[in-house]
Amino acid sequence: MLASFTSPVFYLGAVTSGWPTPSAGYLAEEADRSMKTALDQFRLADELGYDWVGLTEHHFGPFSLTPNPTVFAGAMTQVVKRAKIALLGSLIPMLNPVRVAEEVAMLDTMTNGRIVAGMLRGTPNENVTYNINPSESRPRFEEAFQLIREAWTQSQPFGWQGRYFSFRSIAVWPRPVQQPHPPIYMSGSSPESAVFAARQQVSLALAVTTLPLATEAVKRYRDEAARVGWQPQPTNILYRLGFHVADSDEQAVADFEASHARRQRGSPVLANQALEAVIAGTGYYGADHANQRARNRRTPTLADRVDLGQVMIGGPATVVAQANRIRRQLGAGIFDLIPAFELGERTLHSVELYARKVLPQLLD
Repeated sequence: MLASFTSPVFYLGAVTSGWPTPSAGYLAEEADRSMKTALDQFRLADELGYDWVGLTEHHFGPFSLTPNPTVFAGAMTQVVKRAKIALLGSLIPMLNPVRVAEEVAMLDTMTNGRIVAGMLRGTPNENVTYNINPSESRPRFEEAFQLIREAWTQSQPFGWQGRYFSFRSIAVWPRPVQQPHPPIYMSGSSPESAVFAARQQVSLALAVTTLPLATEAVKRYRDEAARVGWQPQPTNILYRLGFHVADSDEQAVADFEASHARRQRGSPVLANQALEAVIAGTGYYGADHANQRARNRRTPTLADRVDLGQVMIGGPATVVAQANRIRRQLGAGIFDLIPAFELGERTLHSVELYARKVLPQLLD
């Protein structure tokens, strides 16, 4: 069982809710502290033996200060010396795919082959960021995926004339260290995405979902893989969820309540509108849409999120039990863990407890 620690590089200052989030009150010193805190967490995870450390791409809100995860990954190469650095991932429908191929190849060179390439569509609101029609996100994703993989594997310059992207000549320098290219993980939360990943023989990453929905996606992925003649291994399936490990269940609840009192909007546990929309079976398309939906549904509780496999929280024994339940149901070989909330030393302690007291019991 592999462990991936992902920090969203959450803004630690006071914030308001909604998306896009107003930047009134944004403080540069708090952003600096937030980024340094994330680097400290990545350094610790690397030292403790986590297999991967990861970054996400999000826009226009305090949940993530990495609208370009490859930029932050460049800084991570200087503090993460052993673990793979996972870009989970670049939202390729709305990016220049050749630029993505070049940046990932640069990072693979800088780390001597320790990059994992995540390629995601993103939640519908993300398309609004760069004025991409959400109805085009799937075909744009599929074309961008094919172009990026071609750019990594072609040794001669080539041109590309597609429906959404057009380039007269492409020749990526530097080349990726990993051949034929870095391992690729793509979202499989929708039926179409799971089938596409299986047909392309790439790995599946499940995020912003629930355990029942992820179970359906994994079955669809495995069934389609078998149909086209290959068998995914556990490490071909990554499942992302929030986590917090404390010395006891009681301390974990106290940490949750302390975080809730600080009203830390945007964490996977407390107020991630995208996750709430998944629970309620609704869409998520910006502040007005989300606010209207919020009036029509109750806010999920911590118990809801634990039951739905969106967060693991408790003392080590409790988290081991929660993790094993998810493993048995999904057959996933990688947990991608995001801090359920940010409490400074308590969060660092959680990162350490998972490595020392949870992960060894998941290695069988």
